[in-house]
Amino acid sequence: MSLDNNQQGKILLQIARAAITRALHVPCTAVAVEENMSWLRKPGATFVTLTQCSELRGCIGSLQACDPLLEDVSNNAILAALYDPRFLPLVEDELDTIAVEVSLLSQLQPLDFTSETDALAQLRPNIDGIVFNCGSHRSTFLPQVWESLPQPQQFLAKLKLKARLSEDFWSEEIQLSRYTVSKWREIEGSKECTHG
Repeated sequence: MSLDNNQQGKILLQIARAAITRALHVPCTAVAVEENMSWLRKPGATFVTLTQCSELRGCIGSLQACDPLLEDVSNNAILAALYDPRFLPLVEDELDTIAVEVSLLSQLQPLDFTSETDALAQLRPNIDGIVFNCGSHRSTFLPQVWESLPQPQQFLAKLKLKARLSEDFWSEEIQLSRYTVSKWREIEGSKECTHG
C-alpha cells in the first residue's frame, strides 16, 4: 500500500510527538503507527520545529540523510524538545501547548557563484533552504524562514550572523547549498496561551 504525501506527513508528526512524549516519561496511549513501513526504513533528513503560542520553542535537524527516516525524525524531535541550547528543556505541562512541525529535506545542491551578488540572484525566496559554510562557520535556514526574512540580502545576512560572522562578511571560501522541504504541521496546541 502506498501512502500519499499527507498520510506520510501525518505519520511523521505522530512519530515526532510520540518520541517527545516518551522522552518526558509521560504515559501515552499507543499511537497506531506502523513503524516498520518500508519508507520509514529508508535514509531521510528531517528538521523538527516546535512552536508555542506561535513562537519558536525548539528546532533541531539533520542536513543529510544518514539514518533511517523513523530514527531521524524521532531523534530530532527529542533534541528539539530537550536539547536546543536556545531554550530550557520542554516539560510535561507544555506537551499540550506545543505544535510540532516536521520538514523532510531534499538532497543538498551546491550553488556555483562568482560573487555575493551572483549568489543572492540564485536564491529562491519561499522555496530554498540554504546551508552556509565558511571554514568552521556553518548555519542553515529552512525555507520557512523566508516568511520573516523575505529579502535575499536580509536572509543571507542573518544566515551569516547565525554562523557567528558579521552581516557584511564575504569571502571566496564561502560555500552555499540549497535544499527544498516537504513540511507538515500540527494545529497549534490546544491549551490556551497566556501572556504576562
